[in-house]
Amino acid sequence: MHGVHYFTKTLIVPRVTAFIAASCIQRTSHLRTSAGRMASPPKIAKTTTELSADIIAQLGKPPRMRENPAFKKVDSEEFHSIFTPELKALVALFKKYNYELRIAGGAVRDILMNIKPKDIDFATTATPDQMKEMFTKEEVRMINAKGEKHGTITPRIHNKENFEVTTLRIDVRTDGRHADVVFTTDWQLDANRRDLTINSMFLGFDGTVYDYFYGYDDVQQRRVVFVGDADVRIKEDYLRILRYFRFYGRISADAQSHDKPTLAAIKANAAGLSRISGERIWAELQKIVVGNFGLELMLEMHNCDLLEQCGLPTQPNIAEFKRLCGDLKRFEQPHYPILYLTALLHTVEQAMKLHERLKLSAYERDLALFITQQRQRVDSDYNTLRDYQKLCLQPYAKRDYVEQLLKYANKLELYNQLKAWQTPNLPINGNTLKGYGLVGKRMGLVLSELRLLWADSDFTLTSEQLLESLPAILERLQSPPGSPNKKQRTQYLLCHP
Repeated sequence: MHGVHYFTKTLIVPRVTAFIAASCIQRTSHLRTSAGRMASPPKIAKTTTELSADIIAQLGKPPRMRENPAFKKVDSEEFHSIFTPELKALVALFKKYNYELRIAGGAVRDILMNIKPKDIDFATTATPDQMKEMFTKEEVRMINAKGEKHGTITPRIHNKENFEVTTLRIDVRTDGRHADVVFTTDWQLDANRRDLTINSMFLGFDGTVYDYFYGYDDVQQRRVVFVGDADVRIKEDYLRILRYFRFYGRISADAQSHDKPTLAAIKANAAGLSRISGERIWAELQKIVVGNFGLELMLEMHNCDLLEQCGLPTQPNIAEFKRLCGDLKRFEQPHYPILYLTALLHTVEQAMKLHERLKLSAYERDLALFITQQRQRVDSDYNTLRDYQKLCLQPYAKRDYVEQLLKYANKLELYNQLKAWQTPNLPINGNTLKGYGLVGKRMGLVLSELRLLWADSDFTLTSEQLLESLPAILERLQSPPGSPNKKQRTQYLLCHP
């Protein structure tokens, strides 16, 4: 059970791990707590813990630190654009109660890159209990109580805008996935726990940039590096491996400017991704594959032995993946991330294994199954627009699946023709077939057969002509299995190559 501690001692260390934290916690005599019952903060300790050789040996190299972290001010349009009336009210509230509040993490990075941030996270010296007391006094509604166990309170200002505000903290007792956290009032200690230097900065509301580990310099040079030793930071949370590649795609100006020791640390810790849930892996992986340098980053991840940990085959189809990445540039973007990953798969069975690892959505799963099953029939069974129109009418297919198949097969002209095609209405409906004693699933299957027959006539057969074919269809379907629902469609895709 991971808990939360309060810790306000100032430590001059690059990272507080279990070794340090255990002794610090003993000296301040506070208890481990659960999410539902928070301990009272201890008194602030005055002593300082120096950096010993033993601690350095456990933590890895100390990070490069800036002597004066408050070294710069920003006055850009992107910075001023965040000041909504609600944010101004939030800032005034924290100032009224004498708690420090700053912008944290990715929003700072974006503003420094002259990008208007989409999401803004805030950090504060106030504890969750202090924030709740403050917002309660000011009659500010709070939402999303689940974040409290991580130190995050979400006030809704003016009943219009939500803000996630998190208490400064230190991660301790990490197990590669989760960490116990200790609250602190030291901004540098909170910066210490962050993975990348570009994500470790804070921004005051007067425009002051607080940068302890030269994150500003790394942003300017489009460099992605860990705070301190990469091996240590990765072992704290193995998902940081994928975060590294995601941010490399967002930040770097060159596809091949990786730091070699960082890649070596990533490769050495590749097996750690097996401890990370598929949902978390997929959330990162889909951003990597559709982002800048998606092809190059996936190849580098393959070199680092990461793809197998993500549910992909040990020997992925790299040649097909390269071909698809090049061909998709001809088509309008964006593309589904799963479409790219499907190229790395050799078989339908591998598509199911990928789903089992990443917990794909039903749509993503069935699209991967459909593509891996149907791609071999392109240019043999499927040649003309009519072929693809008929495929759209199959009970196991969806029109969007067929459009994605055309993109996958680099059939730009056929893709555009199918996109422009408006499916005509079948001249027979269920009410007509009820008169022939057809109901339920049996009716659905007969309608599917009639649609295919209608398509073969270039959609010209009248209702009377279609009904003339009804006896022959019924004779073929003496014991129809019924029209497939979502679960049956998946089974159909697996069993009918």
